[in-house]
Amino acid sequence: MKRRSAAASSEAAAIEATAAAWVAQRDGGFSPEEAQAFAAWCAADPRHAAAVARLEGAWQALQQLRDFRPAAQRHPDRDLLRPPAPARRAPVLRLRHVVPLALAASLTVLAFWWTGRPDASAAGEHYATTVDGYQRVTLADGSVVELNGSSEVVVQFTAATRHVELRRGEAHFTVARNPARPFLVQAGDIAVRAVGTAFNVRLGREDIEVLVTEGKVDVAPPALLAPAPASSPSPAPGASTPRYPVLTPTRLTANERAVVHALAAPHAAPPAPVVERLAPERVRAALAWQGPRLVFVDTPLAEVVTQFNRRNQLQLVVADPALATLPVGGSFRAENVEAFVRLLESDGDIVADRSAPGRILLRRP
Repeated sequence: MKRRSAAASSEAAAIEATAAAWVAQRDGGFSPEEAQAFAAWCAADPRHAAAVARLEGAWQALQQLRDFRPAAQRHPDRDLLRPPAPARRAPVLRLRHVVPLALAASLTVLAFWWTGRPDASAAGEHYATTVDGYQRVTLADGSVVELNGSSEVVVQFTAATRHVELRRGEAHFTVARNPARPFLVQAGDIAVRAVGTAFNVRLGREDIEVLVTEGKVDVAPPALLAPAPASSPSPAPGASTPRYPVLTPTRLTANERAVVHALAAPHAAPPAPVVERLAPERVRAALAWQGPRLVFVDTPLAEVVTQFNRRNQLQLVVADPALATLPVGGSFRAENVEAFVRLLESDGDIVADRSAPGRILLRRP
């Protein structure tokens, strides 16, 4: 028994170490051959994919430690373009002096802490993005939350319920199946309950939109779906009528969207959710913000520009040779060239010249 246990432990450690090396290498950029080898390794054994998922959570923890900033920001975070040394300012979001082996070791060590950490405290775990931001978070239960720009969520897990509050913006949820522990997303005055499914929630100024991409969910006021967490504040005496009332649960299935409109007046009759089935192309359009992303870790600007140019008609040109080796790091939407250029410009060390049609010249001021 002891020999078998030791062998199993050794095998698990080897899988964890290999997964850490893959994750570190992936964030530095895969070649087509490496991407194919990584996919084959993940498919070869369910434990491989599970180890990668755990380490993605560890990677998110490293990102949070590195990227911690005050939550409320009206403009893109200028520190996304952070200098590599005090004497030089550079547009870089980076872990300094990171090499793949060191990063893999860090991920392996941090994974043991991350996978064994307790559920969120009463205050909840907070995640937010800037205007052009994007964040992918693997929660403690294995569920995945993807945040669009200008979005904010608070996660609070209890023994009975997995509760997420969408405070602003838009998020997509891929829920790990657990029938004994429902997954509840609250947005404004409505909630979405799921067990194991995938759906998108957008909290707008005048409406709330729920789009199911896999499985089924119920949409209703939070009180009809699950009790609010103990830390949730009670309504103040004389509180106003909810702006987005839903009197009975509405069941949605894959490719269905429900839109709950605000009340026309404080005492108006509550509107019923508008439910429609979307064609696949409309679903893809609604989720276009999740599109392919480019991830760089201390990558020279010239190489970053090459990656963007391969995917876009609008071409970037490094007009100043001194900028070619400038290290760049971060996660960027592959098709959003303008957002990337705005981040480069925001720190004042790079000027974008848009005078030529179809291209943007990058040079020093």
